[in-house]
Amino acid sequence: MLRIEHLTKSYGAKKAVDDLSLQINPGEICGFIGHNGAGKTTTIKCVCGILQFEEGEIYVSGHSVKKDPIACKRELAYIPDNPDLYEFLSGIKYLNFIADVFGIGEKERAERIHRYADLFELTSDLAQPISAYSHGMKQKLALISALIHNPKLIILDEPFVGLDPTASFKLKQTMREMCNEGAAIFFSTHVLEVAEKLCDKVAVIKRGRLIAFGTMEEIKGDESLESAFFELEEQNG
Repeated sequence: MLRIEHLTKSYGAKKAVDDLSLQINPGEICGFIGHNGAGKTTTIKCVCGILQFEEGEIYVSGHSVKKDPIACKRELAYIPDNPDLYEFLSGIKYLNFIADVFGIGEKERAERIHRYADLFELTSDLAQPISAYSHGMKQKLALISALIHNPKLIILDEPFVGLDPTASFKLKQTMREMCNEGAAIFFSTHVLEVAEKLCDKVAVIKRGRLIAFGTMEEIKGDESLESAFFELEEQNG
């Protein structure tokens, strides 16, 4: 579902991502962990076609991000850590706008908006302008807008920041359900306990280089993910 081959992205003389390769298959949830500035968000933005990159290639469901970016965008959903929404719109108008962008029919959009708005307890607020939403409500609206076209690949940057415990729990459930139906999820997080419980695979990045990638069992062994992470950091100092 996602294949990154020898990705390199530089800002001037500094390599933000350096020769990074990984693959995520349908049905897998992969956590992406590393300290601030390690290259997580840069990698994610390259995958989504937001940033161009100098070397390597990225494929989403078999489509090249460089050669066929529109086909890639049809297959994926991206939720940044601080989503920018059109705050002059109401929640429901924003969701209908996103549904229009993806060409979703009236019946399908109504069913999906109803389902996800109820799930994240946002139904009663959809008529309100987004400018009146709290950060957590905006995060929920962004999640609903990302799921509305049934994406095959879901990319999330720190998805649990700002969500209350109930919404976090429901998001984890939804992530697993979507993967059970054949989707794949790639998300960055600083909450290692969440990654350990939720992920099938984990990728560890440090100073732009991938220092570990594999199944959760391969990476952490008999330790906690937190212990394994700090060991990897020390070994790759």
